[in-house]
Amino acid sequence: MSGTGTDSIRIATRASRLARWQAQHVAELLCAAAPSSEVEIVHISTTGDHDQTEPLSQLGGTGIFTREVQKAVLDGRADIAVHSLKDLPTEPVAGLVLAAVPRRGPRFDVLVFPDSTEAVHNRTTVRDPELLSRNDILPTNTRIGTGSPRRQAQLLHVRSDLQLLEIRGNVESRLRKLDEGQYDAVVLAEAGLQRLQLGNRIGMTLQPPVMLPAVGQGVLGIECRDDDERIRNILTSLIDDDTMNSVTAERSLLFTLRAGCHAPLGVATAIDGDQLTLEAVVLSPDGRQRITASATEPEMNAEVLGQRVAELLRSQGADQLIATPA
Repeated sequence: MSGTGTDSIRIATRASRLARWQAQHVAELLCAAAPSSEVEIVHISTTGDHDQTEPLSQLGGTGIFTREVQKAVLDGRADIAVHSLKDLPTEPVAGLVLAAVPRRGPRFDVLVFPDSTEAVHNRTTVRDPELLSRNDILPTNTRIGTGSPRRQAQLLHVRSDLQLLEIRGNVESRLRKLDEGQYDAVVLAEAGLQRLQLGNRIGMTLQPPVMLPAVGQGVLGIECRDDDERIRNILTSLIDDDTMNSVTAERSLLFTLRAGCHAPLGVATAIDGDQLTLEAVVLSPDGRQRITASATEPEMNAEVLGQRVAELLRSQGADQLIATPA
């Protein structure tokens, strides 16, 4: 699948194994949607990939995994960019458009334990905060690896004794650090593990109200140049309407709050008929303060729904919590 002619489609992506899976998945969708086009994958190295030690917040946080990939599209080295949508800032980039989102994958976070522990073989789903509070589930002072303020704050809200430790690197390197004993558990996205055929490592699936996912979690976002009509027309066939409406509401909320991808904010969407419900939570970095809001609108009003829920959170002090330093 390669080509540089007018019928080619060049996909810019990060070079990690998970990013390559995502790009390959989109390539297969494109081959089905435009069988006469040749598809080429262009690997881009990003700031977040270069530096595997500094906390994301110290590297500029928002956009460190997307800027260089977007630049490759803008300067003509590629025609589309494939992102994990939860990494894609909501602030528009001049010249680019979020043209498609395929059907959403698994959206929840999971706890992964060292490969030798019994928890690996007794997978559970945790929705009840009381279950996570039990010491036989997570012993006192369990060391949990995650660099996400959202995950840290939600876990600390349930268990203030947990030691939340910074961890960087791709999925495989995080699992290696876990198995080497640097952590007692790590939090990862279920979608990434399943896509890498590592679902057998999942110990606990963390679902609402214990853990609300990130905006766009489990979704692939496909960007292209806003004036590239050929590519935009092809990408139209890759859009999953329910997923697009859900993430439109989620990203509208995030944009309205000016929260950024790494804010201690979680969301959950649900569709019933043509009605879309958005629930959101904002916490202080230490998890002690927690506010929630939810609303329902017709799917066609997804952007308005995000704005409504954002204002409900603001009325409870969300801006102050988001601005609180970790």
